[in-house]
Amino acid sequence: MHTIVYGIPNCNTVKKARTWLDEQGVAYRFHDYKKAGVPEDRLDAWIQSVGWEVLVNRQGTTWRQLDDATKAAVVDAASARALMLEKASVIKRPVIELDGAVVCVGFDDKKVAALMQALGL
Repeated sequence: MHTIVYGIPNCNTVKKARTWLDEQGVAYRFHDYKKAGVPEDRLDAWIQSVGWEVLVNRQGTTWRQLDDATKAAVVDAASARALMLEKASVIKRPVIELDGAVVCVGFDDKKVAALMQALGL
């Protein structure tokens, strides 16, 4: 199994997910949006898999700092994709893939059980 965690290293939710994976002994690769950017092919796959609505973090600081016109313009997959490529911090974090399939967007207690099942833990 090949696990990739996508996110930003200083994000508390990403830190929590990485710590949990480390504690479970799960090997993973970390993809830092800030250094490596958002891979367009993966973003397209995520949008197709979980939907753009799940990926856009409307609760985060980045979203709240956008002007109203920019927020109002996010109405479909294409507009959300453009924003996520421009401002990676607006993507809900982390996105965790297992063998190329999204198994988790965000990380909380409810998602731990699903992630454990996907990882066979």
